[in-house]
Amino acid sequence: MKMKWAVVLCALVALSECLHRQELLKVPLRKGKSVRKALEEKGLLEDFLQRYPYNPSAKFNPSFAVQSNESLMNDMDFSYYGIISIGTPPQSFKVVFDTGSANLWVPSIYCNSNACSNHNKFNPDLSSTYRSTSQTVAIQYGTGSMTGILGYDTVTVAGIVDPNQIFGLSKTEPGDFLYYSVSDGILGLSYPSISATGATPVFDNMMAEGLVSQDLFSFYLSRDDQEGSLVTFGGIDPSYYTGQIYWVPVTSQTYWETTMESITIDGKVVACASGCQAIVDTGTARIVGPTSDINNIFAYVGATERQYGLQSIVNCNSLGSMPDVTFKINGYQFSLPPSAYVSQEGSSCTTGFGLNGNNQLWILGDVFIREWFSIFDRGNNRIGLAKAVHL
Repeated sequence: MKMKWAVVLCALVALSECLHRQELLKVPLRKGKSVRKALEEKGLLEDFLQRYPYNPSAKFNPSFAVQSNESLMNDMDFSYYGIISIGTPPQSFKVVFDTGSANLWVPSIYCNSNACSNHNKFNPDLSSTYRSTSQTVAIQYGTGSMTGILGYDTVTVAGIVDPNQIFGLSKTEPGDFLYYSVSDGILGLSYPSISATGATPVFDNMMAEGLVSQDLFSFYLSRDDQEGSLVTFGGIDPSYYTGQIYWVPVTSQTYWETTMESITIDGKVVACASGCQAIVDTGTARIVGPTSDINNIFAYVGATERQYGLQSIVNCNSLGSMPDVTFKINGYQFSLPPSAYVSQEGSSCTTGFGLNGNNQLWILGDVFIREWFSIFDRGNNRIGLAKAVHL
């Protein structure tokens, strides 16, 4: 009899593990060529930056959270994207999974802008489940605006089938910036309060329809140039982090915003001296902060600004002696070693810090998230950070 119950117990454990694995619904993320790199290779970057000054905090203007239009300035170095499908039969799109915005939109056949000419375009006539609306949508970029219409259709993300998702179909798109983007569109993962026209975000629909086992999602960003990164919906995979998860409260249910106490180097406060607000944003490549604070960090790590604040360079021979940069959030210390905030391409080394003008807001982008596995918990309005394991 004991043997029988042992077999039953083992079967239940195996079933539990199987169900757990099924709940971890993952979208692989790939890292393609950034807009900055594409423009640089074509000799167009300097002219572009003169016409459209780098302003990564534009999409976090608090006034946009209460307007019908949404502000969105994609980071020029952002390059991670994943695949989703829309419609029946499915039409596939590369999208940025962006915790700094709330709307899902993709190019459509109605769009004649240059930016739509080299991207996948949704054709509602080919989908038997598409439902049109009379609503329009406008999303403002630092380089122009995307305008379009809203419709409903089946959206599939990581095997999760959402049969009633509202999304934007672009009619116009700003040409210079999005033309050089690898991704077709954007899937916003912030709070619904900042959604343009009040459209229900994808993850809110997933929660409302019981399509995820937990009301959270998590990001793992690999150091590899191409593979290994992923976003997981409805669960946390412990194989991608080590040690404990440090939970910090969301201070504003708009973006994934929290309070940061300070930034230190070698025990000295070098930035955010009186406390500041920080947003954990998968849609920004760098760590961005006020110009005076970032310049102070540059001085400590030996960096020199270039390309209108878009990049800062360091001596590659100095990496072994460069200090850690530590962010104190909710009493916890989150450190970045030089290997995390410096990238090398050939004989050139650049830091992952960017200038934010006089704006006091900090953006903790992919440079931070690569080192700290990030969990976005809607059920408890908190962000979880754990030391990433680089496999």
